[in-house]
Amino acid sequence: MKILVTGTAGFIGMHVAQELLAQGHQIVGIDNFNDYYQVSLKRDRWARIEGHENFRGVEMNFVDGDALNALFAEEKFDRVCHLAAQAGVRYSLENPHVYQETNLHGFLNILEACRHNEIPRLVYASSSSVYGGNKEMPFTEKDNVDRPISLYAATKKANELMAHAYSHLYGFEAVGLRFFTVYGPWGRPDMALWLFAKAMANGDSFDVFNNGDMQRDFTYIDDIVQGTIASIFAEGLDRFEVFNLGNHTPERLMDMIQTLADAMGVEPKMNMLPMQPGDVPATYANIDHAKAKLGYEPTTPIKVGIPQFAEWFKSYHS
Repeated sequence: MKILVTGTAGFIGMHVAQELLAQGHQIVGIDNFNDYYQVSLKRDRWARIEGHENFRGVEMNFVDGDALNALFAEEKFDRVCHLAAQAGVRYSLENPHVYQETNLHGFLNILEACRHNEIPRLVYASSSSVYGGNKEMPFTEKDNVDRPISLYAATKKANELMAHAYSHLYGFEAVGLRFFTVYGPWGRPDMALWLFAKAMANGDSFDVFNNGDMQRDFTYIDDIVQGTIASIFAEGLDRFEVFNLGNHTPERLMDMIQTLADAMGVEPKMNMLPMQPGDVPATYANIDHAKAKLGYEPTTPIKVGIPQFAEWFKSYHS
């Protein structure tokens, strides 16, 4: 198939594009290389796929509706996998309008392009943050998600609502993926695992919020890629679907830190701080729906995945 993957210079986008290329598909990848974090990392990711004979890379911003429509008209995609977005809970506290432009206006452009070009299926990135402060664990796709506690989460919930309306009105399939704390090689520098590893490598102390009393459903990138690609091709899906893609194993933040410290060969120096606005105390994915319809089966515990990240991190920075 010919598949559009947005955000191919991003963490998940690069890995998904790599695997789709390995499976023999034609990939058109777009990215605007914004400076939310260092552009050099995005360029290095892009370089890993741009030489492939079945990859066409286009530097563009999907907020530009005219450019996006021209690309759709030219390429005639069989599927669209929309992984680009403005990420980050804490960044949304200080830069709210970027989220409106990218995650709302930009997503509407994607929906409109799918509508007018008769794309049969759109797969798009949602987030576990839509569950907000839900207390009942594990989180299931049927839970009420009407109380987001960050603007980032609110835009992801809005994406699901917009996708539902378009799939109902215009007949194409819309599949939302609620990712749970994705980590691994080539990950994002704004994520806790990277920030901790950088501090450890430099012998610096680092901030641990809520005094470390948090749990996260850390999910290794290979497992996320498997679930994402399954959602692109799976048969028998409803017109509108939402899936949790997590590891179904909440881990204590302090256990993650110790596993990383062991892999880095250091003793961590921590500044214990109160909860940050927009954070939640725990995430935990019920993945029964994804197992049943996508064959999704995560296989990587943190004791395996974090040392693999640490090995990549040290190699990349050497």
